[in-house]
Amino acid sequence: MNRPVSPPTDYHTTLKPYPRSGPMPQRQDNGGAMPLDSYITLGDGRTAAIVSADGSVDWWCVPHMDSQPLFDRLLSADNGGYFALTPTEPFTTERGYRDGSNVHETVFTTASGKAKLTEAITSGPAGRLPWCELARRLEGLEGEVTFTLKLTFGTRADTICPYITPNQHGTVFHADRVLGMLRTTDGVVIDTETDGEISGSIPLKAGQRETVAIVAGEDEPLTVSPIEQIDNRLDLTDFEWRQWVERVQYEGKHHDLVMRSALALKLLLFSPSGAIAAAATTSLPERIGGEKNYDYRYAWVRDASYTIKAFLRVGAQAEAKAAFTWLIRRLDEHGAKVCYTLMGELVPETSEIDVPGYAGSQPVQVGNAAGDQHQHGIYGDIFETAARFVAAGNILDARSAEVLSRLADQCADRWMQKDHGIWELPKAEHYTMSKVSTWQALARAVELADGNHLPTTCRDRWARTRDRIAEWIETHCWSEKLQAFSFYAGSDTLDASMALAVRFGFDGKERLESTIRAIDRELKSGPYHYRYSGVDKEEGCFLACTFWVAEAKALLGHTQESEDDFQAIVDALDRGSGTYSEMADPKTGAFLGNMPQGLTHLALVQTAATLSGKGI
Repeated sequence: MNRPVSPPTDYHTTLKPYPRSGPMPQRQDNGGAMPLDSYITLGDGRTAAIVSADGSVDWWCVPHMDSQPLFDRLLSADNGGYFALTPTEPFTTERGYRDGSNVHETVFTTASGKAKLTEAITSGPAGRLPWCELARRLEGLEGEVTFTLKLTFGTRADTICPYITPNQHGTVFHADRVLGMLRTTDGVVIDTETDGEISGSIPLKAGQRETVAIVAGEDEPLTVSPIEQIDNRLDLTDFEWRQWVERVQYEGKHHDLVMRSALALKLLLFSPSGAIAAAATTSLPERIGGEKNYDYRYAWVRDASYTIKAFLRVGAQAEAKAAFTWLIRRLDEHGAKVCYTLMGELVPETSEIDVPGYAGSQPVQVGNAAGDQHQHGIYGDIFETAARFVAAGNILDARSAEVLSRLADQCADRWMQKDHGIWELPKAEHYTMSKVSTWQALARAVELADGNHLPTTCRDRWARTRDRIAEWIETHCWSEKLQAFSFYAGSDTLDASMALAVRFGFDGKERLESTIRAIDRELKSGPYHYRYSGVDKEEGCFLACTFWVAEAKALLGHTQESEDDFQAIVDALDRGSGTYSEMADPKTGAFLGNMPQGLTHLALVQTAATLSGKGI
């Protein structure tokens, strides 16, 4: 007999008002777009839903994060698909994830009452479900609150025509190859069911509880559980998340912030393959109305490597191992590429989608041009990851050691070439950080060989090349004018990613100290930092850079200054429930870029761990 599981329900939620001050943002005030800080992320390790503070699921790709969207209102305000549960009266909200969990709660307060929305992409007692299940529970807390239910199917820029088909089990909706069902408890009143929309209302009194859910899949038979089981899985999912957090080993400073970021990173770990997505969205702009709108639903070697190190720092060994194995196999299969699809294929060329974009920001894209670039940072990232993996007490197998040795030889052969740099710029240059990355790769390769983790045949060549690279950087990449390492050889411009050179152990303290001061002087705006000189007209500040600079200061011995910088940036980011974006507008603090941004969350974890003396 299939009996519901009854997990413990002794959870706690730290609710905060959204917005922190002023009235609730209205879609009509910003071209139909809600502020990015109003969004939270739900996920199950395969897909992710982006949900606004007004109760609307505005982005959800089914069945995978990089699938085409079932809901795309985030990029098409007027004609996109969405799944909204919104009070019929004006309201205020308090929101937050349950502590130690990716189950989220929103309390809506109206003139007539108060109600709570609890939601998650659910899992079962054996882990991730073999179908997509988005469950949303409403509970009346005080008085009476009536919610409008609206489920609108997107047309993917008019390339598909969704439709519904009733059968003896309920109404099935079809969106191209995706099929699904809306499940509801008895108190949900459905008024309209058409090919393009399902709508209704949910009147709630204090003590009343109603649940709605979408169950969906692609090109597969659909298992549809009774709504009571789906409702029960909300609490089971919370219990599973809290069990995972209890296994994470971090007792340092800023514990709650680190755990929230670790949970965000866990959402980006694509469990079918072990890949780590850079973010769950595409084409959210780096400047409103700008053209820097990219698809981040792929696995970058850089982002995955840094995330693996963050997992290692919080004791999430299984996740680190799965992601590291995936990376090594992709590098073996395809060579040193910048990024791969979540299933491990080469990233497709970019193509544009004919929708308006977030707040009218175009183009909207799928694919990513970085897939065809070469970045020397690949070498440093993978070898730093291997070194941290071994330092955590783990072992490299013979095949992985062979792949790494081959990459070290390739790095030694290619380091003198120009590349496109960590920021994936269209013009190839001798980027300083890229040269540091090749130095880093060979330095770690030598250390691994000395520890009998890699074959030693080419060890001496790696060591000699490492030293040649260091000498070249000192000679060609130091700017006397700036008293700092420059963006690229011969330039008098700066790159905030040079803060990472401190963690990597490059150079001596004096020149790195001077470089960090120059970065603060030239690239800092409020608590934030721009990526490099001159980019302030094109985009917002890159959040990971600020964490990198703060960590560098701690490693250089300026612990209190680092702590102050860390606190300033986390205070500035305290605008929503803890889902961070890629960038922020330094004038307004508004979030910019794709989300949840893995680099931002992992940089927070790294910096907090460094401030706690947890090693590098």
